[in-house]
Amino acid sequence: MARTVAILPEGSRVSDYISLGVIAKTFPVARIRAILTAAGKGSIRERDLPAHVVVYYVIALALYMTSSYREVLRCLLEGLQWLRDPSVAVKVAGKSAISQARARLGFEVMRQLHDEIVAPIATAATRGAWYKGRRLVSLDGSTLDVADEAANVAAFGYPGASRGASAYPQIRFVSLVENGTQVLFANQMAGCATSEVTLAKAVLACLEPDMLCLADRSFFGFELWSLAR
Repeated sequence: MARTVAILPEGSRVSDYISLGVIAKTFPVARIRAILTAAGKGSIRERDLPAHVVVYYVIALALYMTSSYREVLRCLLEGLQWLRDPSVAVKVAGKSAISQARARLGFEVMRQLHDEIVAPIATAATRGAWYKGRRLVSLDGSTLDVADEAANVAAFGYPGASRGASAYPQIRFVSLVENGTQVLFANQMAGCATSEVTLAKAVLACLEPDMLCLADRSFFGFELWSLAR
């Protein structure tokens, strides 16, 4: 038994560490390291922010969207410290180190991790997830604003507006949504000039034989029906 009582750092919440535990359980570190190695993104030398920690950090950013980047990193590192050795001091990297670490990681690793792990999770007891033995999923799309930076403008473009262009570039995405759990999977993304129907063609390839796919009137026509079938 431990002889020293583990005490939460001042200002921390137990929910912070529970969230980190759920992240680690859902995205096992062994799987993350394997994907990093395959992508050539594994840390060659030990850094303040090794590649696998940056992966968890990017995931944590989505859970703590109202907090600053450094605050999310502090929560992540203190969570790891509390789970391992509360007596070890935590060193939170500066803004420049965080930016460099995220640039080293890139987006390919996160996309591969998403495609391998994010999937329907409904059980037989999940309400609204089934109809006559088939898993209910919905095909839908939307857009997301991204930072108004030159790289994002070049990659995704500005959507049209009543007067000129929108204030922010936008990503368009189409996904399958598991009705009973609201889990989005089989996501396809592109610039805002790409139509939802174009993205839907790739998404429909991810349907499984036990699924019943619902779609609104935007997704119609013999071609899409044939792809779904």
